[in-house]
Amino acid sequence: MTASGLTTSSLTPSVGGNLRGPSWRPTMTPLELIHLPALMELTHGHADVTIGLIDGPVAMAHPDLAEARIREVPGKLTGTCSQGGVACQHGTFVAGVLVAKRGSRAPAICPGCTLLVRPIFSETTSGKGQIPSATPEELAAAIIECGERGARVINVSAGLGQPSARSERALEDALDHASRLGAIVVAAAGNQATLGSSAITRDPGVVPVVACDLHGRPISQSNLGASIGKRGLSAPGDEITSLGVNGTPLTFGGTSAATPFVTGTIALLWSAFPEARPAEIRLAVTRTEARRRTSVVPPLLDAWAAYDILRARRQRSVCHG
Repeated sequence: MTASGLTTSSLTPSVGGNLRGPSWRPTMTPLELIHLPALMELTHGHADVTIGLIDGPVAMAHPDLAEARIREVPGKLTGTCSQGGVACQHGTFVAGVLVAKRGSRAPAICPGCTLLVRPIFSETTSGKGQIPSATPEELAAAIIECGERGARVINVSAGLGQPSARSERALEDALDHASRLGAIVVAAAGNQATLGSSAITRDPGVVPVVACDLHGRPISQSNLGASIGKRGLSAPGDEITSLGVNGTPLTFGGTSAATPFVTGTIALLWSAFPEARPAEIRLAVTRTEARRRTSVVPPLLDAWAAYDILRARRQRSVCHG
């Protein structure tokens, strides 16, 4: 990994996560924390709503993904796991949060949506500790390809280091292009425990995501910053359980785990309100119209509040129509 490279936001096993007895249960689930169960009861998501997953390949043969609508973006990297390395674990975990079968151990937020897999991390068998990496230019190309193939919301569970001016401009152009196509980019804030921003998190078209615990408090390794606090959201990212490559559920933490909670919520909202414009969806989710933000810590995602905002707008539109 180099300073100018793009690396996955660290998804590491939660400390002590395997030491709790079988009788231990959290007081609140990650889905309950962000008021998502009621929205999930209304809709499983619609196939017309496509989620772009820019990550590692996905274990598409996993039984809890058997009914999922998954498409690959053709390219030099296959979207299907063959070796089960770190990149595959990462991609499969995030895919499980989004489109796994309801009733599985994964959150399975929007299994009815279409998942468009565009890997930027290749599989590796050189050791469990190796973190997959890709360049900012590769991320930029992936964003453009997902947008041009109809992704309404693009999930980037990755953190950007310090790109060159040239690569940063390529990324900015790609994000602008995706925005013009009507896509919302949701990106991990990163896990370096720093205060600041990156070319991704400071882009006005991106919704940055901070990981929080089940009390809604940012976890210690999450990056924070003015742009993150201004336009971003906090979402569950501590001891999140989702799909593992070999069939055994995995429990991880970090902004990579938190990001798909926001992505999945946006996909469900677009499924419920298919005529909503991207700006309406974004404002409903981030609630940036309601107040000016000055904190470096973004507010907690509230899926049902976002649904209420969009429902009220639709009712006003009907009344005035």
